[in-house]
Amino acid sequence: MILFLMTQRAAVNGIEIVYDSFGSPQARPLLLIMGLGAQLIHWDEEFCELLAEQGHHVVRFDNRDAGESTHLHEAGVPEFGSPASPYLLADMARDAAGLIDALGWPAAHVVGASLGGMIAQQLALDHPGRVRTLTSIMSTPGPQVSPPTPEASATLMSAPPADRVAAIALAQKTWAVIGSPGYDLDTERIARLAGLAYDRAHDPAGTARQLAAILASGDRTERLARLAVPTLVLHGEEDVLIPVAGGRATATAIPRSRLVTFPGMGHDLPKPLWSRIVEEITKHTAG
Repeated sequence: MILFLMTQRAAVNGIEIVYDSFGSPQARPLLLIMGLGAQLIHWDEEFCELLAEQGHHVVRFDNRDAGESTHLHEAGVPEFGSPASPYLLADMARDAAGLIDALGWPAAHVVGASLGGMIAQQLALDHPGRVRTLTSIMSTPGPQVSPPTPEASATLMSAPPADRVAAIALAQKTWAVIGSPGYDLDTERIARLAGLAYDRAHDPAGTARQLAAILASGDRTERLARLAVPTLVLHGEEDVLIPVAGGRATATAIPRSRLVTFPGMGHDLPKPLWSRIVEEITKHTAG
């Protein structure tokens, strides 16, 4: 039997967003936004608990077209490379702003990873009053700033798995390519999360729609130069999916931002770095 944490639902921006939370409601509000095709469970419970222990009320959620939030099945599968997209990152940022409202938070400290970092950037640009601080992890101001290596790109374009077993095998293969070469690959955790994600919502078309939103939304560099939200940028120095140039470009674009890079870290959050990452985020939100 598979058990999940108790989730809650909020009607925002014409769709339903599913979320859960950690820590005291009286603590600093912290919103976690996950990446392409990923679900709230990909913010590890233990990682969320570490953040909660450092004085945060942590909320993680499923983006549209992921997990148990609304999937836009009627939009179909966009043609790869087409400039057309059923929605943009601005719409996904509006989802996040709506969730902040639904939670009763005037504003939140916002942390986004990968696509989540792009959404967090867009949220800070379009709804600056809702963002106390911004933390952009392994992300970029635009898809052309730091393109993936050919091998990483090939994993991103892999054919959708036919069943649960194939989904787990594909996850193992993918993280072997884009994960952190400086740390042991946690194959057991990867398999567990891939199985849970498949059981919650297997929707390759939804991932394709999210990718189309990235490509159709363009580059944020010029607008980020006018951003006044306190910003922390975290990036792995061995990232092959969004190379560290993306993090450096983000930090260069946003005035007075702070960049921290991690040797040996790829496009994931290796457990041995959790305490350091939580420390950096906590120092940022407390400041």
